[in-house]
Amino acid sequence: MARVRVRQHVNPLCIKYQVSANPPEWNQIYSNLNLPLHLDIGCGRGRFLYLMAQTHPEWNFLGLEIREPLVEEANAWRDEKGLTNLHYLFCNANNSIQPILASLPTGALQRVTIQFPDPWFKQKHLKRRMVQPELVNELANYIAINGEVFIQSDVKEVATEIHDRFSSHPAFQCQSDDYWLTENPLPIPTERELATMKRGKPVYRSLFKTRLTYI
Repeated sequence: MARVRVRQHVNPLCIKYQVSANPPEWNQIYSNLNLPLHLDIGCGRGRFLYLMAQTHPEWNFLGLEIREPLVEEANAWRDEKGLTNLHYLFCNANNSIQPILASLPTGALQRVTIQFPDPWFKQKHLKRRMVQPELVNELANYIAINGEVFIQSDVKEVATEIHDRFSSHPAFQCQSDDYWLTENPLPIPTERELATMKRGKPVYRSLFKTRLTYI
């Protein structure tokens, strides 16, 4: 697969990214809209979902990515493979997550992954981080009963912030006795995960499920 070259980091607070995305007609995207949906927020080049969609045809997969050239490239790969359970959408998740989730069939969203989001280390840039309290709340409003949220990062500060934001929301309950999971519960690793582990560096992972009492 040929790759396009794009900037590694995009400022989500830039004016050009303040218009929320218009959700597509989902019944024109997926061949079976009744399948459970796995949402990957900040999917990058989309390799993870590309492989997941082939490994698990009993699921639909949706990737959200703020870098439009990567979305166009990933959808081209999907079309070449003829996958009808996979779609990539160009958007800023922070202002588009609500209209996107509201447009989906009720109960469709059953798994969310947030993997290696941009860390934005400087104090003045913390508002650029993807996982803000508002995003956590929107996921809580639309994810199905017993839905899963899996997060991972190679930056402990970022992973801790995300973990604590989900832990503090009444909709979600951490599924590990320890703070971090030792292994990825999903069958496909991301490229960043493989590269991090190859260097012998730690990956910080957490898995949450929706509380029945909240729904």
